[in-house]
Amino acid sequence: MLANKTKHMYYLYHIPGKKIGVTRDLNTRVTLIQGYKENEYEVLEQSDDIDYISDREIELQKSYGYKVDRQSYKNLINKNNKMKINATEQTSTFPCPLNKLKGQLMDNLGLSWETSHGKFKITKENIPWIMSNARTSMFNDNRCYVYNKALLESINVTTENCVTKSKDCERFDLIRQWAQERGIYDKGNSHTQYVKLMEEAGELAQALLNKDSYEIKDAIGDMVVVLTNLAVLEGMQIENCIDSAYDEIKSRKGKMTNGTFVKEKSAEQLIKDYVKSTL
Repeated sequence: MLANKTKHMYYLYHIPGKKIGVTRDLNTRVTLIQGYKENEYEVLEQSDDIDYISDREIELQKSYGYKVDRQSYKNLINKNNKMKINATEQTSTFPCPLNKLKGQLMDNLGLSWETSHGKFKITKENIPWIMSNARTSMFNDNRCYVYNKALLESINVTTENCVTKSKDCERFDLIRQWAQERGIYDKGNSHTQYVKLMEEAGELAQALLNKDSYEIKDAIGDMVVVLTNLAVLEGMQIENCIDSAYDEIKSRKGKMTNGTFVKEKSAEQLIKDYVKSTL
């Protein structure tokens, strides 16, 4: 007796004036990745037949006058819906064009592959780095790659940061675990988290006016939680955001003016200001 093969539902969606595409997860692909709410796109068709839906996508892209994908949807994924990443000594190559890479990475979270520099895994934390550093293959426009050594170094930087600040990183991990268990990452999005952040900022403002130290502490803590979740939804880690901000400000010079630190202008900026004033 043949075992039943699990079938997936594929959705053919249309973002008016933008594109037609296919996905198994509308919330992740259309809302979280591309930023469109449910009332800003429409589902044209759905089917568990990947061959049909792939051919239909190309057909409708032509009919609506949109850019036609070079590869059909079914050719971007293998039988297990996992990317086949080709690793050489120098690079890891992804089997999709650069403009499709982010969606493919999100669809393959947790996928790991072996390289001469060790074992890598696709995570929400390293997707932004991959997207910033991936390049189109010179041999095939439908493929893109990253350098393995550079990917390893980016991971090591994150690891070193957490080794030196393990207690802080553990707190953020607990926040992320709490949010994951409550579906914030699966069902929420950056826009709702931003609204939540503004609500907490309003509560902080009220607490400051009332000089209520307990509510001040509570509001600041709530804002840190929201910012942690917002970072994850944007494919980042708040620890890296903090480190990036500190690297930006650590060498700044300036002075306090009316209760605010005003950074000292660079020589280049002073020259620009002088030239502007003489015009």
